[in-house]
Amino acid sequence: MHYYDYIIIGSGIAGLYTALLAREYGSVLILTKGSIDDCNTRHAQGGIAAATGKDDSPQLHFQDTVQAGNGLCDLETTHILTDEATSCIADLVGFGVPFDTLNGEVSLAREGAHSAPRVLHAGGDATGEYIETALSSRVYSSNIRVLEYCLATRLLLSKGRVTGVKALDCRTGLEEEYRCRYLSMATGGVGQLFKYTANSSVVTGDGIALAVRAGAEASDMEFFQFHPTVLRLPGVVPFLISEAVRGEGGVLRNAAGYRFMPDYVPEAEMAPRDVVARSILYEMTKTGDDKVFLDVTHLPPHLVTARFPHIYRFCLGCGLDITREYIPVAPAAHYLMGGIRTNSWGETSLPGLFASGETACTGVHGANRLASNSLLESVVFSKRVIRRSQMLEKKDCVWHEGKTPEDKNVYLALPSRSALPEVPSLNLSKLQSLMWDKVGIVRSGSGLGEATGFLAAWERILQPPSDRFSHELNNLILCARLMAEAALFREESRGAHFRTDFPHSSPAWLKHIIFKKDISGER
Repeated sequence: MHYYDYIIIGSGIAGLYTALLAREYGSVLILTKGSIDDCNTRHAQGGIAAATGKDDSPQLHFQDTVQAGNGLCDLETTHILTDEATSCIADLVGFGVPFDTLNGEVSLAREGAHSAPRVLHAGGDATGEYIETALSSRVYSSNIRVLEYCLATRLLLSKGRVTGVKALDCRTGLEEEYRCRYLSMATGGVGQLFKYTANSSVVTGDGIALAVRAGAEASDMEFFQFHPTVLRLPGVVPFLISEAVRGEGGVLRNAAGYRFMPDYVPEAEMAPRDVVARSILYEMTKTGDDKVFLDVTHLPPHLVTARFPHIYRFCLGCGLDITREYIPVAPAAHYLMGGIRTNSWGETSLPGLFASGETACTGVHGANRLASNSLLESVVFSKRVIRRSQMLEKKDCVWHEGKTPEDKNVYLALPSRSALPEVPSLNLSKLQSLMWDKVGIVRSGSGLGEATGFLAAWERILQPPSDRFSHELNNLILCARLMAEAALFREESRGAHFRTDFPHSSPAWLKHIIFKKDISGER
């Protein structure tokens, strides 16, 4: 029997940070299905938001976050996020994260929908990589056990409480059980659901699917953010062009060289991400092109190369000098606002199971995440997970299952859908194309109805998973169903969720859609 005080599933910023804090209170195991460096954290360029500037405050940060969230931010957890930010930044510095400085002070950037410069960065545009490297180095030098290439396949429960996990060794094909006092899910989002994505290939919704199958609640799955500016070059893998590029003065132009964003919104390039992404999509449709262009050629070359060295070098390696040439970009899948529903301590509706990072839905992002709040959310609520576990150990509290139910929320189970006359063959590419076309940046009732039918049909023909790929496909199908069904049910447009048949927000929809259980059964 393998027994640990804490088991953490995932090795991004949420998983590593949780593990480093947990090691002070007991034995710790990290399970990760790839190498410890396979995660989305490494790709995070923009930085981490915190009100550390002299003209800034947690209250201003809170207001900006709520404004971006379009009425659905949880006010309690959002206050926690912005109030506890500076403490967690200090922790990261203590763990060796070298944030950029200027004249002895931390350098702060401004990004879209922020009212002040408050985004800390490291290595210019390599913040995620610097954080991941610093934290993984600390983990390797500690007594934390790390099992790489081990995929969690089922949560283990006893009397309604999570007591461990079954995991598949992807190299040998053997499964083993690992038991624990507390299990924390930190597996990231669902970016591989879409044809165009800037996410790592490992981001396949594993944690959300595991938790839902075990009986945990999932919330806000319809709210998925598409990053407006991802490099679009033939034969080149999608590569994120940070929002901070627009924050430094980059402008968007169409194929004719015309700057189009002021035609759509007064904030132009500094509008919230969902607005910019949809504007780019409309412009591409209008001009018949598959891309637009991000222009930084009017900025001093030394500013571009010093502030964005990683982007500059990557593009140069593709034959593109961004100090002289426009950057071809288009939107791509980026970030899930929803996930496993938690309370302000990271507790889920299943005792013994915590969640943090992108796999969790704490409510701080509402319908649309404010730029650079994702890394911050990961550290703030991962820290609270460990604090809560110690409160439980000291009997200072009892397990609180998720958030307190509110009448304004809608609780659903995945609906049964009638069989299609013909069940289309299933592969990952077809799933990603369906989700991009029907459940993507712009949605409609008819498209969502078609998607939910296909997804339910595919779910019925899935074979029991036996290896990493088949487990991932099973997990993606379940997460796709949650997203598509929630998007079909929400008959309005709000934040990152936009429907052509309901193009306006409605006060009647100031509520969350929560899936209470998975009715598709164990596989």
